Amino acid sequence: MLAVDANGCPGRGDLAASPDCLATVVDALTDRDADAIRTRHAGRERAYTGRAAACLVAAGRFREQVGFHEQRLAGRAARDPIGAAREAAGRAGPPKRIAAETGLAAVVDGVDEESTVDGSDVLRAHAAPTIASTRIAAEPPPSASLVERWDLDTGAVVRLYEGAEPLRTYHLTPPTARLDDATVETLAAARDRLLDDPSGDDRAPGRAVRAVARDGDPVSELTDILTRHAHGFGALEHVFADDRVSDATLTAPVTENPLRVVVDGERCRTNVRLPPEGAATLASRLRRTSGRGFSRASPTLDATLTAEAGRVRVAATTDPATDGLSFAFRRGDPEAWTLERLVACGTLSSRAAGLLSVAVERGVTGLVAGGRGAGKTTALGSLLWELPAETRALLIEDTAELPATALAAAGRDTQRIRVGDGAEPSPSEAVRTALRLGGGAIVVGEVRGEEAAALYEAMRVGAAGETVLGTIHGEDPEAVRERVVTDLGVSPSSFAATDLVVVLNDHRVDAIAEVSGHADGVAFDPLFERTGDGSAATGRIDRGESRLVDGLAGPDESYAAVRDAVDERAARIRESVRAGAIAPTDTRRGVTDASDARTGADGGDR
Repeated sequence: MLAVDANGCPGRGDLAASPDCLATVVDALTDRDADAIRTRHAGRERAYTGRAAACLVAAGRFREQVGFHEQRLAGRAARDPIGAAREAAGRAGPPKRIAAETGLAAVVDGVDEESTVDGSDVLRAHAAPTIASTRIAAEPPPSASLVERWDLDTGAVVRLYEGAEPLRTYHLTPPTARLDDATVETLAAARDRLLDDPSGDDRAPGRAVRAVARDGDPVSELTDILTRHAHGFGALEHVFADDRVSDATLTAPVTENPLRVVVDGERCRTNVRLPPEGAATLASRLRRTSGRGFSRASPTLDATLTAEAGRVRVAATTDPATDGLSFAFRRGDPEAWTLERLVACGTLSSRAAGLLSVAVERGVTGLVAGGRGAGKTTALGSLLWELPAETRALLIEDTAELPATALAAAGRDTQRIRVGDGAEPSPSEAVRTALRLGGGAIVVGEVRGEEAAALYEAMRVGAAGETVLGTIHGEDPEAVRERVVTDLGVSPSSFAATDLVVVLNDHRVDAIAEVSGHADGVAFDPLFERTGDGSAATGRIDRGESRLVDGLAGPDESYAAVRDAVDERAARIRESVRAGAIAPTDTRRGVTDASDARTGADGGDR
């Protein structure tokens, strides 16, 4: 890397805007290589990587070699490498050969001549204040057209461009881009002041800004920016705050790849990059916040970040698992999901929701299945609100994704048991620990290993009469059985303790099937199936054939009474959706006493 102090450059460190500064950089590269060139001016850094760095390195080589033949062209290469490359390509003899050998001709080849008159498109910099861990290209992609623009609550602006690239560009303009040089200098001074503050508390950024601010400085805005970069995740906070973004990835090696995001289901490039020190800072932050190892000895990590906009799940890898650091982020939803909310967005029908509500309330054992990103955890989280208010819930997870905090804030008795491969208990130990902690619902965030046997032990005997739930990978009920029995080693007779399987695909319920045990194994009888109009009842419940409904009845309660309870619950959910009451605080939650329901005091929906 080549670092340049550009405080004396008239172009404020922008090489495309300052031929003198550009010539200084090219001259420095005549006898060295660099994979990145950085200029710093008044608290702002510009990073030239990829094609821009290749252009500057090639210009240095070309200048050195062509000078033996023609000093004028060598001088032009220092101040106008694009023009020098075009001139050399149009001539015969040594200049053309040297342009090809040094790679300068290849840098310019295929670039629109009119769009690179001043070299700005080739010498595109990713810029940010020196306090930032990310670098952002200010200019949109060359020859791209604006598709859409929207503002974020963080003060950032997003523009969506499309052009010659196969992927659209998600172009982020953070609030720092609007700051003038003097204000950026204030921000840099505040960061230095913050580093000397021994308290490190939440008010420290504000104190640091006020200590160095001048008349007219936007103190409140600078405090927000400094807090975001010192205590948060910098420019990534804006991405996490965008409701239209579901996922973001930094592919290894992160210094060579831009951030990519999924916007409304469509993958896009961005103008955001993470330099080496930014990647190292993020990795260190993950180690610190998760309390887990992340190094060559432990090269993978799953963790949950707490960002401005809420929880973000991150999976990270490093050497030797990947060629350097990589990160994949998935935004959590700031609002708790409920069955009403799932009905409102078309995940399942109100009657299917009514069945699940009554089943969870009365102590069902079930699995929520689907492929990656199908919505399993979201659906499982919504079911937890259907537990009776007095029921204790023990949530077993390696990465915090279930709404334990929201449940606790609503007065529910909820405890998370964290599992892992360090000091934490293993998943199977956690299930057995949950059984020893007393009665209550047991919920496993993902059933994928040795905890399966312990979970089915809980289903069969340990948690009799209590709700036991988990998520598992599987595209249909048979695939779920195959995974549990064949892959995870649970006996067919133990698997028969499962009451029902809910299968999702693309955030829609494909099927809700009850499990029937037989001498030769199990059978799946669908209660709801996906149709063009949503999850439709198969008629099995109405015909009085459902083993699940029959099993939910109390000692003195009839099958018909449970069926009526399902229908009444479905009607109540439907009315809540119609009224827009889909949040936990809006809807009926835990008002039914499960033990009374099982005695069939009125046979209805309390």
